[in-house]
Amino acid sequence: MEFFHTLLERNADFAEQGFVDGLRMLPSRQTVIIGCVDPRVDPADIFDLQPGEAVVIRNVGGRINAPLLETMAILRTVAQSKGKDIGDGWNLVVLHHTDCGIIGCYEHAPALLAKHLGKTVDDLADMSIDDPFAAVKKDVAELQSIAALPGGFLVSGLVYDVGTGKVDTIVEPRALRVNAA
Repeated sequence: MEFFHTLLERNADFAEQGFVDGLRMLPSRQTVIIGCVDPRVDPADIFDLQPGEAVVIRNVGGRINAPLLETMAILRTVAQSKGKDIGDGWNLVVLHHTDCGIIGCYEHAPALLAKHLGKTVDDLADMSIDDPFAAVKKDVAELQSIAALPGGFLVSGLVYDVGTGKVDTIVEPRALRVNAA
């Protein structure tokens, strides 16, 4: 209960000092960041994001799965309902990190992880679960293979080092698909 009250106090401070009225629903920097739920790897902190600059979608491992793709489809529909679209010229950032807890899940509950990722347990061996540098390349490649995503996204892959606070670019920004406008 004590931390709950701390959260309420922090919210009161935010509402008084940090709240930005009039933010638009779509991010001002036309950026979607896909990352892990690990509290050490909050994109708002890592990239000093300001309110409204980016959409951040987080799941276990920051990996590509059906719920993530559904969320992106819903975001696109919401944008279109406002007369806008997402995709062309937007940044799509895949952010993985070192020392990810997904490795423990892979070792101790592979069936659970496979279900979360929409894969078979046998498929997990090819997903580079224990290597964030290889995994981010695989996830960028997977995104590139999804025809339902707008090909004009500028997709990139980053790995955050939880020991240093630094980000390494593993996949430079490039069009999601070569034939994108």
